[in-house]
Amino acid sequence: MKLNEMTSAGNEKAYRKGRGPGSGNGKTSGRGHKGQNARSGGGVRPGFEGGQMPLYRRLPKRGFNNKRFAPAYIEVNVGDLEVFDNGTAVDAKALAEKGVITLPKVNDGVKILGNGELTKKLDVTAVKFTASAKEKIEKAGGTATEG
Repeated sequence: MKLNEMTSAGNEKAYRKGRGPGSGNGKTSGRGHKGQNARSGGGVRPGFEGGQMPLYRRLPKRGFNNKRFAPAYIEVNVGDLEVFDNGTAVDAKALAEKGVITLPKVNDGVKILGNGELTKKLDVTAVKFTASAKEKIEKAGGTATEG
């Protein structure tokens, strides 16, 4: 970038289409002459190929994808449980009250992951635990209950 190429931000005038030949964008307003894209409301939907069989219909649809049916857990790391006091019973409701998760979106339950360290003794209830999370909770003197 050179000094003569620099411009100050926010000083460009509004781009007024269809305001005569002197504007450089008069008459057809940059749309060209006739055709589908020149019309008001004209244009084609995404993926349209001018009537040719579109790519998404030409390609074979094979195989199974579990994404629609897989359980959707809210994942909480062990390190995030440090916000609780010693001896607290931790469940989805308690996590929501502390702001660790948002309650309306509990999906298929809470899964506790093993990332981070835990120094407090907590009684954690969740749908699932990873092996490292369970180990860290029990090492700190707490209990990990699935349910």
